[in-house]
Amino acid sequence: MSLSLIAFLVLVAAFAVGSFTRINAGLLATVAAFGVGTLLAGMSIKDVIGQFPAGLFFILVGATLLFAIVRINGTIDLLAYWAERLAGDRKILVPVLMFLLTAALASAGAFTPAAIAIVAPVGLALGTRFGISTLAMGLVIVQGANAGAFSPVNPFGVLANKMLDGAGASGDSFKLYAYCFAFNAVLAVIAYVLVQAIMKRRAAKAESRQADGGDIAVKDDGGAAAPSGGSVSGPGGAGTAVLTAPAETSVAAGTRTRPEKVAATPMRILTLVGIASLLVLTTVLGLDVGVASLVIAAVLIVLDSSVQKPAVESMPWSAIILVTGIVTYVGMLEKMGALKELQEGIAGLGNSSLAALIASYVVAIVSAFASTTGTLGVISPVVHSIAMDPLLTPVGVITAIAISSSVVDVSPMSTSGALLMASAQPKDERMFFRALLLWAIAMIGVVPLLVWFVFVQLGLG
Repeated sequence: MSLSLIAFLVLVAAFAVGSFTRINAGLLATVAAFGVGTLLAGMSIKDVIGQFPAGLFFILVGATLLFAIVRINGTIDLLAYWAERLAGDRKILVPVLMFLLTAALASAGAFTPAAIAIVAPVGLALGTRFGISTLAMGLVIVQGANAGAFSPVNPFGVLANKMLDGAGASGDSFKLYAYCFAFNAVLAVIAYVLVQAIMKRRAAKAESRQADGGDIAVKDDGGAAAPSGGSVSGPGGAGTAVLTAPAETSVAAGTRTRPEKVAATPMRILTLVGIASLLVLTTVLGLDVGVASLVIAAVLIVLDSSVQKPAVESMPWSAIILVTGIVTYVGMLEKMGALKELQEGIAGLGNSSLAALIASYVVAIVSAFASTTGTLGVISPVVHSIAMDPLLTPVGVITAIAISSSVVDVSPMSTSGALLMASAQPKDERMFFRALLLWAIAMIGVVPLLVWFVFVQLGLG
């Protein structure tokens, strides 16, 4: 058994333990990175420490701190109130508006975590007011970010266009963006309809049990617990039914009272200015999302120091440890050459179409645990050789790779998924984690094959 295979199996084991117990998988992965890196790969402790994703850590800390403040000082309530008035009684407009807003931010150049960090807290809060599953809203928001992520000015789009340039197809930049946008728009509709339908069915069953005198536990979490919005088994295997039942919403009856007015206080207006500044700093000036978020959060704390303690305490530290630990281990795998071996194995297949399919699955799996940007950068040399095959269309191959690598960003081990977890209620963090994980696994299993067939085999492009 090769060292690379052992290293991959250790990661799988750490992830499995973390998924089915209360032990943090990120903590296990961090410890395993030192064990595997130093004992098997001959790396120094300094080299392993160097794989810690400092940039990702600052993004998570900065964004979650900023939007903890936004939530605590009532700015989220203000935005939700405005959006609710705009939507009126047209419930369907809520996910559409959130999708388009996130897609517009990403298309304008906002790094997808920044777009999600801005929209997710508002979208999830607004979804709860309208009786929409927070999981459904979260998936729509991530798909919106992915829809705009491959515009020529977005970091994802920049990397993908470099692949097009390497394959001699630089003129297909807009096609790549349009294909990715359309695919994610369709996926957002499917995700929303599917999750909402399952949630309503669970709600109906729960009401039926209550009418029969059954005993059921109801939590007001907007349906974030699972893809069904229903039951999730905990570590002990006990199921807990979770319904979407915000105070002002009746899912069964479909009635909703007028939105309660939220005052636009000076602090909330300043917070909105801070959010707008985050967009400008990250998209126009190119400042790191994490640094910009920390700067704005610090300014808001100086203006109102009372938010500091509750904001820091409400940050999802377990999620931050989880994400950074897994990414540290993946970085160690890359440092020891395990990922390079994987790339060489793909390149040596000989059949470019089959290589494109395997590459799509590889980027989907790796990106679910690591940075999509990093994954695209690592796989780029392999994609060049595949895309240049005269029997295939370069834009088709690269579109398949692009979608496969980004569609799994909903994974709780990725930045986008972690930000969704941070936007959910703290008490529902573990259930939200499992729901996002299940969806990411489904995406890994289905999407690479689908996009390979449409864009590579059918040669769309």
